[in-house]
Amino acid sequence: MGILEVKGVNKRFGGLQALGDVNLSVAENTVHAIIGPNGAGKSTLLNCLVGKLIPDTGSVMFDGQSVLGRAPYEINQMGISRVFQTPEIFGDLSVMENMMIPCFAKRDGSFELNAIAAIASQRDVVEKAEQMLVDMNMIDKREMHAASMSRGDKRRLEIGMCLSQEPRLLLLDEPTAGMARADTNNTIDLLKQIKDERDITIAIIEHDMHVVFSLADRITVLAQGTPLVEDAPENIRGNPKVREAYLGESA
Repeated sequence: MGILEVKGVNKRFGGLQALGDVNLSVAENTVHAIIGPNGAGKSTLLNCLVGKLIPDTGSVMFDGQSVLGRAPYEINQMGISRVFQTPEIFGDLSVMENMMIPCFAKRDGSFELNAIAAIASQRDVVEKAEQMLVDMNMIDKREMHAASMSRGDKRRLEIGMCLSQEPRLLLLDEPTAGMARADTNNTIDLLKQIKDERDITIAIIEHDMHVVFSLADRITVLAQGTPLVEDAPENIRGNPKVREAYLGESA
């Protein structure tokens, strides 16, 4: 049994069947990619995993516990963190202040933006934030305003903020979207480092096949809301069903 188990999940929006009988098992300490053409249901599935949507039927279990009906912050406290398509950071704050917030929230469970000065007086929080910036190779940017950084650095900061919460499962929603190739490659290297050095499972939705095949241990292909095939990356490349789903070719 995987750390994340999705069984028989269905989701409709009016007459549209967005997800149809989705089954997915993500093994612990692996990178599992979920790919598919536009409209395949990838984002809908991800939103079911983090509590933004509730499936019409089916179950979503994390480490033996159901996530259904829980608020997103409760799912986060279970050990699941999500990286969004557009980096979710506090642009008006410094890099260091951004990193201190989730470190404080991990310890105390909540925070208020007007309490930054009080958070900065907590030595253990500051030390943890500094170490995370070192791990993310961002300590030299600690005083920069987050909004002034490149998209790649914003993504690196957001990933670090997620990791500071010590998740067991990291969900990545197109983490390289809108990036230049150099930033994409840097993000790939960062995720490889995280995979090698941390006790963490990663599930990634991504359109860039260079990213997918650079990282994934296992790939699930969605088509029209239904899993088409799940296999190792080397077997996905030439699979005729995958080619047909993406390119409309006859198998």
